[in-house]
Amino acid sequence: MGHVEIPDTEISGHVGLAGAPRPRTAASRNRNAALEQLWRTPTADRSHTDRPRARKRAGRHLPLLVLTDVLGLGGPAWLVHEAGGRPAPLMTAALSALVWTVVRSARGRYARRLPGPTGGVPGAAGDWLLLLGVLAVLLTVSGDSGDPAIAVLALVPGLAVTLLVTGLGQWTASARRRPAARRVLVVGQSAGVDRAVNLLNSRKDHAYTVAAAIPVGTTPLSCDAPVPGRLAATPAEDDLSTVLGGAFAHDADLVLVAPGQELADERLRRLSWGLHDSGVPLCVLSELSETAANRVRLSSVAGLTLLHIAPPLRSGPQPLLKTLVDRAGAAFGLLSLAPLLLVIAMAVRLTSPGPVFHRQTRHGQHSRPFTMWKFRTMVADAEVRKAQLGAANEAEGPMFKMRSDPRVTRVGRALRRASLDELPQLINVLRGEMSLVGPRPPLPEEVSRYDEREHRRLAVKPGLTGLWQVSGRSDLSWQETVSLDLWYVDNWSVATDLGLLARTVRAVTDGRGAY
Repeated sequence: MGHVEIPDTEISGHVGLAGAPRPRTAASRNRNAALEQLWRTPTADRSHTDRPRARKRAGRHLPLLVLTDVLGLGGPAWLVHEAGGRPAPLMTAALSALVWTVVRSARGRYARRLPGPTGGVPGAAGDWLLLLGVLAVLLTVSGDSGDPAIAVLALVPGLAVTLLVTGLGQWTASARRRPAARRVLVVGQSAGVDRAVNLLNSRKDHAYTVAAAIPVGTTPLSCDAPVPGRLAATPAEDDLSTVLGGAFAHDADLVLVAPGQELADERLRRLSWGLHDSGVPLCVLSELSETAANRVRLSSVAGLTLLHIAPPLRSGPQPLLKTLVDRAGAAFGLLSLAPLLLVIAMAVRLTSPGPVFHRQTRHGQHSRPFTMWKFRTMVADAEVRKAQLGAANEAEGPMFKMRSDPRVTRVGRALRRASLDELPQLINVLRGEMSLVGPRPPLPEEVSRYDEREHRRLAVKPGLTGLWQVSGRSDLSWQETVSLDLWYVDNWSVATDLGLLARTVRAVTDGRGAY
């Protein structure tokens, strides 16, 4: 659900609320006067006092950021050079880490701004490419005759660490900048009001709270929202007073209009004049659904307001960077988690008869089948028993889920709760069959029941984690899972992936929805 917020305009002189009911109490009047004063205050003035504190917080993070860059690049580089038999591996790794910090510092990545690295994910990738160039010049000048492939491979884990830290920094910074809660009065035809209210009430990842609704016409609303009044089906003189009365009666500080045939063009324009003259912000709902704001660009042509929608990322630098992060992250994960993987493999093998790994055919990007690896969490003949449990399926749609599946072993239940059974899929990521982040990889029988909308989930590589993982996992309905996957397919970015990886840690620790 998209919307366009129309900013208030400066009005000279005293602005009254002619024709509108006054706030019911002195407290309400004082509150709205304060809100109007806040709306009139320039944003720069309001945020000025927060800057010293932001810089102070950033200063505390600076040593940790530099240390992360040094160890994140120097440590793996030393291991790779040592394994490759290169001369003076420690000295080479130390020189690489030193050049890396110099490059990052010269490009302003350690500036005392908000906590977290500056420049974002594209900036970190650009720093790494510049590092390659500088080191290539240094190696040429020094007459080094070593294998350049080993030198590049030694720097890849450092890029992965930097991208991860950058994503975490952006995610935490955006979390601190979450807007204050807004009480919203929804105005429009009944169908549009119901859609807006139901969507706003179904999600908690936004700052909008529905205070009340004013429908156009006499059609009753199906949503659960107070209705302080109604607008006539045709334009009327009391449109503004009705909307302002509802806003003040329910302490709403934003009017959200869902335009339709009976509330459009000149009628909507006149309503916006009155709301802005009265100091009440206005937001207009668009018909676009599940489109990220960074894909939308506004323009005005011949008096028309146009919304330009950028296509989903399918080619260019970001998909290439995603592939690089996937392969590097999977390789680093398999190496660093090798002791844990060995312990889990022994636990699976010793506690129940059957193989350590469960290999299963899944469908990947563009519906290409591949063999997905997992630690076995069920009895060896689980697929045979599945047909007997069809009536006990608790999931809607093509998926099969049981909260207390009798086929799951004791060790398997613990692995599932912590999502440790998914770790062997790092092999699939390393082979390019999966991504670190993406939709859930479906079974062939599930794909055979997909409709056209659900088939769009296969436009990108399936992921080890994704929106479904951090939003409830098995507790989600089928339609909720599909909606989350489709949002990711259309709106993904490398920065989004890194944020989801960070949120996955919290979701796995919480354990909700895993069974």
